[in-house]
Amino acid sequence: MIPKPAEKIHEFEWTDLETDQPYRRWREARLAAAETAQGLDPVEVRDLAAPTESERGELIRRCDSVNFAHYVARRPDDPEQVAPALRRFAEAFGLRIAEAHRSAGDQGIVALQPSEEEGKRGYIPYSTKPLKWHTDGYYNAPGERISAFVLHCVRAAGSGGENRILDPEILYIRLRDAHPDYLRALMHPQAMTIPENREPNGRLRPASVGPVFYPDPGTGRLQMRYTARTRSIEWRDDPTTRAAEAWLRDHLVRGDPLTCTLRLDAGQGILNNNVLHDRTGFDRAPDAAQSRLLYRVRFHNRIGGG
Repeated sequence: MIPKPAEKIHEFEWTDLETDQPYRRWREARLAAAETAQGLDPVEVRDLAAPTESERGELIRRCDSVNFAHYVARRPDDPEQVAPALRRFAEAFGLRIAEAHRSAGDQGIVALQPSEEEGKRGYIPYSTKPLKWHTDGYYNAPGERISAFVLHCVRAAGSGGENRILDPEILYIRLRDAHPDYLRALMHPQAMTIPENREPNGRLRPASVGPVFYPDPGTGRLQMRYTARTRSIEWRDDPTTRAAEAWLRDHLVRGDPLTCTLRLDAGQGILNNNVLHDRTGFDRAPDAAQSRLLYRVRFHNRIGGG
């Protein structure tokens, strides 16, 4: 269990890159919490649709301290019952469903599994291929940014399909300690552009222009939009931004010591404030009905309002 500090460790103005002492206190607390999180067992949730106050409190506390929580729902999951249970799970945290997605079902939940369906074919989340480091919704317009999401495993792959997770606040610390000028460049309102894209249904997704690090509109907490992909992305054309983008990519390839690696089994999930994550490739099941299946539901606000 992550110890609850006497003073909330996120009470720090992260956009202020000049004041040192408050940053040092915040930095020490964040790093200690991240180290502790690496050895934690998942939070046991007796009923996904109705987490108890103690279960809910521990999940919120972990998300407040390290921006994510690994949980395991102890009841067996019938795929037909998981989607409505996840909706109720989200409601327990005051989360606002944000999945206005072409692949979302009637519960606002997207089923992530290998698919050859029109509209999914060619998109890596619906394949067995690895996914590079990213935050969810990095291509969204500023008013539709994703602040949190849940990944819930219904069926695990036979092998592979691991997720690596890194709290963006840890990456902020690495950048501020090593290259504050890079951090400043990544906070620029035109740091990263995702060009417009024509969706398979004919809908035009407009270009998304914005910073990499930005304040959550509801809380002011640090949020991140990022993708390690090199196609269909444009970085601000100045030397510092280019150097910052290269540093980010190289740091993630090398691996941060505070990265967590999880392979979700059936009934397990990750509740988080849109942390950085990737996914290894995995084996395709001979029978499509037995293929790896994760449900994803995304939100406009942070977990517990924190």
